[in-house]
Amino acid sequence: MRQLDYSVVDVFTETALKGNPLAVVVNSCGLATERMQAIAREFNLSETTFVERRPAAVEQPEGVRVRIFTTQEELNFAGHPTLGTASVLNSTRRRPCRAIPSL
Repeated sequence: MRQLDYSVVDVFTETALKGNPLAVVVNSCGLATERMQAIAREFNLSETTFVERRPAAVEQPEGVRVRIFTTQEELNFAGHPTLGTASVLNSTRRRPCRAIPSL
């Protein structure tokens, strides 16, 4: 079974267990949408984000792709998940995406 790198962070606070909780999966390459939705249900937080790395030529000018899921659906945009994901990416070492078969 594939292991996923993830962080659970508290957005809008500097105090643990305060603010808005968010799960950020930083190596979601190759995960099917259905699998992302199942993982978001398992975390059972208001939102879970999945970072999809792109080729360097695309990522350099446009950045990574971030998908946001609630326990029920995918969202086009949400504020605290966007800010929380940016914070996690800023504080972690970024690794390129490798082709990984879907789970």
